[in-house]
Amino acid sequence: MNRRYTTEQFESIVQKLRNTYSDVILTTDIIVGFPGETDQEFEETYQFLKKIMFYKMHIFKYSIRTGTKAATMINQISNSLKEIRSKRLLELSVENQKFYHEQYVGKKVEILVEEKEEGYYKGHTANYLLVKLKADNLLNLENQILNLEPNQSTENGLTVEM
Repeated sequence: MNRRYTTEQFESIVQKLRNTYSDVILTTDIIVGFPGETDQEFEETYQFLKKIMFYKMHIFKYSIRTGTKAATMINQISNSLKEIRSKRLLELSVENQKFYHEQYVGKKVEILVEEKEEGYYKGHTANYLLVKLKADNLLNLENQILNLEPNQSTENGLTVEM
């Protein structure tokens, strides 16, 4: 797709970031099913994404856009194959998120509390992990920065019982 860098160069940059910043979290956008994408190319992409271990991947299925070069390319990928590939990458993304969340259970983190919703305060860590805080209803924690230890990981983030 006309990228001007190799997977090796990208991996090197990721390693430099992770060696420099202990809590760096990376996300990416992925398009599956671009015309001509072979099973082998998809598998290479999957293995690379597994190795890089993005915190979260936003997966999009390629769709034809009239007037683009790709719309006229041969070897369009079937919707059913795009669905299979998309699901596989989404499962990997969820697996990665769970792994990252578990690394923060019992570890003191700085949390910016942003809002109260459905009995919980919601906020984010400095590296943008979602945290839900269960606190006394008399407390107003909005717009405060707290140093707390999450006590549970979930698929969507972390929770703290105060």
